[in-house]
Amino acid sequence: MEAIELLRTRRSVIARNLSNPGPSEEELAAIIESGIRTPDHGKIGPWRVQIITNEGQNALGDVFAEVFEKEHGGRATDAMIDFEKQRPKRAPVLLIVTSNILVPHKIPEMEQRLSGGAFCMNILNAAHALGYSAQWLTEWVAYNSEIKIALGHDPSVDIIGMIYIGTATEEPKQRERPHFETIVSEWSGC
Repeated sequence: MEAIELLRTRRSVIARNLSNPGPSEEELAAIIESGIRTPDHGKIGPWRVQIITNEGQNALGDVFAEVFEKEHGGRATDAMIDFEKQRPKRAPVLLIVTSNILVPHKIPEMEQRLSGGAFCMNILNAAHALGYSAQWLTEWVAYNSEIKIALGHDPSVDIIGMIYIGTATEEPKQRERPHFETIVSEWSGC
């Protein structure tokens, strides 16, 4: 596939519609290396990525379920708790991307944050280039301090992406995109 066509056809696939096979270790390394090729003013790498192994997905599911049950008390049904337990296992590969902003720093905080978003987008594009599908989510778990600590992060660290990668079990439906003329304008200095 030509590069421009690849970018024009990339589409997120809902995590629950991702299955095996997922990328091999070599393919996953190439995907992450593609993420690293993101714009990074100052060469500070204001992002980190954790590969959540199958064993890690099981352990993380236990953490999600425990935290969810504690936060929702008696309102949490067994089905809801089980859903949280299964959340990190929705695809063969789960990456957790964090934003490690350096403040104060000569590189503005906004540029560092945007670099993290570009890092995640490069990962999605690289997965698509290798024939896989992916979904970039955050969800409630990305904002929970207990979960951040369980993953080895300080509560002040932002989880900016939980990226699920696998093979689509069904073709994703195309969604409505903004029309070119509604988002593009020209400026000629007048």
